[in-house]
Amino acid sequence: MATLRLFAHVREAAGTGQDEVPGATVDQVLATAADRYGAAFADQLQICRVWLNGEPVTGSEPVVDGDEVAVLPPVSGG
Repeated sequence: MATLRLFAHVREAAGTGQDEVPGATVDQVLATAADRYGAAFADQLQICRVWLNGEPVTGSEPVVDGDEVAVLPPVSGG
């Protein structure tokens, strides 16, 4: 299982900042998380960046036990 790390408003939508989520690819991990956390979380995923073990990914990359999938929403500032 991968460790899913969530930040800012996606963390609020899920109700947690970290969880263990099964899946063979990044996309499968995110789909399982969307099923687990519901529509509000799934909607937020559409605008977020996803990283696997500290590197940006597109989703089809394989995931093995111990990998970290991080979901980072866009940030604003000035």
